Amino acid sequence: MRSPPHGRAFTLIELLVVIAIIGLLISILLPALSAARATARATACGGRLQQLGIATSVYLEDYKGSLPQILGPLPGGGSDVIGALFGGKKGQLPFYGINTIGAERRPLNSYVHHLGVPPDTDPGTVEVEEFKSPVDKGSRATGVPIPGFEQTQSMYDFIGSSYTMNDHTLAGEQFATLVPSGGGKMPPVFNTSKIWVIGTHPIYNYQQHGDRGMSWFTAHRMETSLLYLDWHVRVRVKVPEDPSSYAHTTPDYTFLPQPTWRAE
Repeated sequence: MRSPPHGRAFTLIELLVVIAIIGLLISILLPALSAARATARATACGGRLQQLGIATSVYLEDYKGSLPQILGPLPGGGSDVIGALFGGKKGQLPFYGINTIGAERRPLNSYVHHLGVPPDTDPGTVEVEEFKSPVDKGSRATGVPIPGFEQTQSMYDFIGSSYTMNDHTLAGEQFATLVPSGGGKMPPVFNTSKIWVIGTHPIYNYQQHGDRGMSWFTAHRMETSLLYLDWHVRVRVKVPEDPSSYAHTTPDYTFLPQPTWRAE
């Protein structure tokens, strides 16, 4: 009596062909998956900005036209409004109160967390996730000439927030925009749909002709997410990549309350 035939096994060549096909499919799918993840992170970043916009609009109503602001100590003595302290958590930078003024005293936090936050005297650092962007990749050149602070992998950890406020121009912090030097009400704005009020840090990437290496979305294109003063949000807005000039106004946004505002 004859035994039933055994199933034919794959040959080595057939196995190699299958592996090659699988490798080809992976190479085709991975970029698509990566793009989908990047889009999801950008969308989440825009959602955080929208949430901050709602809180800021209420703050403006309560404080009669003044954006969230708090005085911080200056290295040479005295104090001034420090834009980085508008909200978020206690950071790492040992200047301007960044590492001493925590979540309790950063003014926008109470409008984001209606139940309040623990006092700054409590041990540890209170996290305020609403100020952490999913696209935050820090800075490769912070401009801080102190060992250990020359670069960071997270602006949220470094200064307490992945987001920054339009309180000065690219020419330097001495040229105030929406928050007057010393504090106070926001000046009259020419076009609320064009001027940004809160954005991710790459909007300041080329401040004072420097390149801070804030490529958060892709390695080949400088982009930012912006909340405008009419409270709409745009993600992945292109930042002009020319550190030799100050692009205070582009087709997509402006830093300046008025077209003739002193920018430098």
